[in-house]
Amino acid sequence: MQQELLFKVLVIGDLGVGKTSIIKRYVHQIFSQHYRATIGVDFALKVLQWDRDTVVRLQLWDIAGQERYGNMTRVYYREAVGALVVFDITRASTFDAVLKWKQDLDSKVTLNHGRPVPVVLLANKADQLTSQPPKLDSFCRENGFIGWFETSAKENTNIEEAARCLVEHMLSNEESLTSERDPGSIVLSGYANKSQLNCASCSK
Repeated sequence: MQQELLFKVLVIGDLGVGKTSIIKRYVHQIFSQHYRATIGVDFALKVLQWDRDTVVRLQLWDIAGQERYGNMTRVYYREAVGALVVFDITRASTFDAVLKWKQDLDSKVTLNHGRPVPVVLLANKADQLTSQPPKLDSFCRENGFIGWFETSAKENTNIEEAARCLVEHMLSNEESLTSERDPGSIVLSGYANKSQLNCASCSK
């Protein structure tokens, strides 16, 4: 029998880094230069036939860039089990804000076993980069990100891969929770050896 899993995923980062563009590209395979700024929060649903036995539904929460300064994020973050933190690779100030978003997230939501939710870092707008891209492996390890990807919503670069990296970690967490709840439970096929996933293995 197929099992269906619903994962709430937050997409956070400063204003104008391309969160909405990434979601539209991932869910609808479209790109536009002209999205209005998200007010509050927006939603999208992506359904993945993960393997023969598993359907994964990703409920993507597009959180407005200015929300970190308000009090609503605690409500928006509730029950999230993963997150994408996005910055604009051409604007240093948006990278400087990444840790503030991560700290805000970690302070407001944890998984059932008390660990922070898995977070993938997206260095977006890579199509506009004229210099060498940053190397973020050690930054990820030191600050608790499970991986990072250079992405471009415009050129559809690494968005599927980044989401897959996050889903693998969320499935791995779901599996360990199931095992804790019921030692005799069956693990998802193919996920028993995901413990080796780390920042570098997901990086592009």
